[in-house]
Amino acid sequence: MFRNFLYLFLVIAVSLTAGGLVHAQDASQSRSGEASKEDLPKGIQETLVKQRIDRNKKDFAEMLSRGEEAVKLSGELEKSFARNNQFSTEDRKKLDRLEKLVKKIRNELGGDDDDETVVIDEQPLSMQNAFQALQNTTVKLDDELKKTSRYSVSVVAVESSNLLLKVVRFLRFGKSNNK
Repeated sequence: MFRNFLYLFLVIAVSLTAGGLVHAQDASQSRSGEASKEDLPKGIQETLVKQRIDRNKKDFAEMLSRGEEAVKLSGELEKSFARNNQFSTEDRKKLDRLEKLVKKIRNELGGDDDDETVVIDEQPLSMQNAFQALQNTTVKLDDELKKTSRYSVSVVAVESSNLLLKVVRFLRFGKSNNK
């Protein structure tokens, strides 16, 4: 009797374990929702590769256009401040847009939010100096983006974007967060 009970227990344990393994395999296949790329016909694999290349080209072109827009915005901000010697609400919107563009560029380059470690070499003592630094750094970032390819990451571009964000914050708040 004990032997029968032990045998029944072993059969149940083995069947539950095997059922769990089969269920785990089914779940992993259903999560992907499709067969692995190696299982796809060669024509479909080639199409997927072409689509990925086209998407990468488009993303790179968008990043370059963001850099050009950032240069344009920084120039407009510098001219506006030189003319009025103060920020208008439109200028603040442009500054916000510039910050968003630079953050997007930095993220696409693989940079992260470590701009707190960036130290501005020459502390902008005036708003005019800050606008000149803004313009120079934006042009440097755009030039660096144009030098790179969609296959490379430019450390200089990431550092320039971090410095640019520091200058934008200085302009917005009238002070630097450098310690």
